[in-house]
Order: sequence, then C-alpha cells, then structure tokens
Amino acid sequence: MTSPGILPCIVPDWSAPPRVRAFFSTRDGGVSLPPFASLNLGDHVGDRPEDVRENRRRVEALLPAGPRWLQQVHGTTVVSARGAVGCEADAAVAHAAGEVCVVMVADCLPVLFCDRAGTVVGAAHAGWRGLAGGVLEACVRKMGVAPAEVLAWLGPAIGPSAFEIGPEVRETFMADHAEAAGAFRPGRGDRWMADIYMLARLRLERAGMDAGAIYGGTYCTASDPARFFSYRRDGRTGRMGAFVWLDGASVAAIA
Repeated sequence: MTSPGILPCIVPDWSAPPRVRAFFSTRDGGVSLPPFASLNLGDHVGDRPEDVRENRRRVEALLPAGPRWLQQVHGTTVVSARGAVGCEADAAVAHAAGEVCVVMVADCLPVLFCDRAGTVVGAAHAGWRGLAGGVLEACVRKMGVAPAEVLAWLGPAIGPSAFEIGPEVRETFMADHAEAAGAFRPGRGDRWMADIYMLARLRLERAGMDAGAIYGGTYCTASDPARFFSYRRDGRTGRMGAFVWLDGASVAAIA
C-alpha cells in the first residue's frame, strides 16, 4: 500500500518504464456515507452525486488530467482514451502523454497494460463475461505493439476462495481453452470456485504475452472489507478505480 498524495492507494508492482504511471484506489479517503463509504467513484450505484463528484475530485488531484470515465457494460469494446468520456466500452488505450485510462471495479478484474518502451498504456475491465469474450486480448491488439512487448498488472479482484460460479460459466471457458480446467475447483453442489487471475493469465499468454510480464493477482476484494468494495459481499456498494497514463517525459529523455 502506497499513498500518492493524500489518498491511500495501491501502486502496481510491475517493471513498467518510468514514464508509465499507475495506481489503484481503495475504498478509503472519500466522503461517501455507508454503504458507499468512503471513496466511491461510481456515479451509477445510488450514491449521492455531490459525494461522487468530491471523491472524483480528490482522485483527479493525483492525475495530470481528468480520466476518461467509461460506461462499462461487461463487453469487449476497446476505445482510444482521447474523446472516450462516456463511451460504452470496457477498455481504453492511450498513446499520448497525459491521457488517463481508467476502469472501475468492485470484484471484477482490472488489468492495466503498458509496453516495455513506454509508448502506450491501457486499462481493461474484465468480469467473467468480458474475460470470456476476449476483452483483454482486444485491449492488447488495440495497443498496436507486439504482444511480447506488453506488460500487464492484474489488480484487486474477487479471489479464488470467494468467486463461486455456475457450471455454465466453467463450460464457457473450457469450450474456448481446455487448460482453463485448472482454474476451477468443485464448490457446493453443481457450483464451482473460479480463479479469475489464472483465467486472465492463460488468456494473455495465449495472446502472445510472456508469462513473466504478467504481474499482480494477489488480492481478494471479497475477503478484505477494510480496503475494498465488493459487490459479491455487500450487494449495494461503491466502486474503486484503476488508473494508468504516460507522463510528459519523452521516451528519449528516459532512455
């Protein structure tokens, strides 16, 4: 846990180049009241609009510009961060300095991307539907660089001990990728416990990324109520944000 500025946030533990900046907001440091206490960034969950505006203002104080807030729909559409505010999409990429990509989550998997040269970044929101549909692969393609040059950080999501799914979800992943069997273990009755982090890693590796270039995947939002919102745990709750951008330094200056 690191605090950039006044807010307690998580900074990705990845080998991104210095030009790449990123953090993940926790539920702490805002003004929202229960059940959205306190740094809720979602304007679609029933929180007071004025509280959400203040929470977003606090986060935006840490950023070079206003983030490109998306209308997330559990799909696979990826947009350019430039002009993307309000678009129905679940991922965004940015090639220009100061354009902030963001996705909001409360159990779904946030994945941040960059390339090794520090020329492009991206952010993707991957619930099981988007993950199975290929939103991560689509984001890598949209970045426009070879997958072997991409780094990814898997941010806080629901962990394998808490993510219970039905047999149809397992069958969806299995039909697309036989190795996905290792990401599921039997639960109650016909239910299964799913490892969304393993599923993401499998898909990114199959897309051409190096296994050693995929970081993170160690949190569980559902089992850590002190730090994280969780839709599965609480139902009515807030949203956290995963942010990534390129700072204004040139690649040549960093080299």
